[in-house]
Amino acid sequence: MKSWLLGFHPVVQALLATIFTWLMTAVGAAMVFFFKSVKQKMMDGMLGFAAGVMIAASFWSLLAPAIEMAEEMSIPSWLPAVVGFLAGGIFLKLIDTFLPHLHMGLELKDAEGVKTQWQRSVLLILAITLHNIPEGLAVGVAFGAVTAGLPAATITGAIALAIGIGIQNFPEGVAVSGPLRREGLSRFKCFWYGQLSGIVEPVAGVLGAAAVLAMRPLLPYALSFAAGAMIYVVVEELIPESQSNKANTDISTMGAMLGFAVMMLLDVALG
Repeated sequence: MKSWLLGFHPVVQALLATIFTWLMTAVGAAMVFFFKSVKQKMMDGMLGFAAGVMIAASFWSLLAPAIEMAEEMSIPSWLPAVVGFLAGGIFLKLIDTFLPHLHMGLELKDAEGVKTQWQRSVLLILAITLHNIPEGLAVGVAFGAVTAGLPAATITGAIALAIGIGIQNFPEGVAVSGPLRREGLSRFKCFWYGQLSGIVEPVAGVLGAAAVLAMRPLLPYALSFAAGAMIYVVVEELIPESQSNKANTDISTMGAMLGFAVMMLLDVALG
């Protein structure tokens, strides 16, 4: 896979990698064709797993390389990490404030963002779409960073990040198509909207890669920005949702531990 990707422009690499992560979302959403419903216990475990992957990716694949890059570029090592990380969180908070969406398990009256008359199913889809933005951005920035020629940014590290994000996109696809099925939508519509929630990843990936190619000094800031945006999603959405059922808190916690271990293994072994 590494040698195959090396033949493409970094923006194309980012596009191909995020198409893979989008397809993994589609595979997860396709489970609606095979199962009538997903048990809450399994759903909570998968959400915990996704949270663990994103936490590990934020450090191993984004913040740690950003700190190394800052040192190589003679910038105070803490500056890009702190500034970019907080900026990423603020960016997601702004989107969260204005984009209408509804987190799983909540009533329609609890929808966040600008008030609309949109259907509950649309608001559920937008909630998943919201946290796919930083995932695509992270992969795109990682591939764009490789062209800088800095030791902290490697093609294998970018591939490891894409694989990790792709793995955790599978349960996210299940997480959006399952609730839509309970809302009464047909299986095909559940699959269609489930995979559609991931289409934002290739868009964000291409934009992220193009941005860092155009502005090389922003590389460590961009990596940290993606990390901050991902952690915002984890703390604001994934962990609360996975822990909402008190009977399954241990399962979601162990899912998070497993997800963190899998992403750490991928990044350390491949990166």
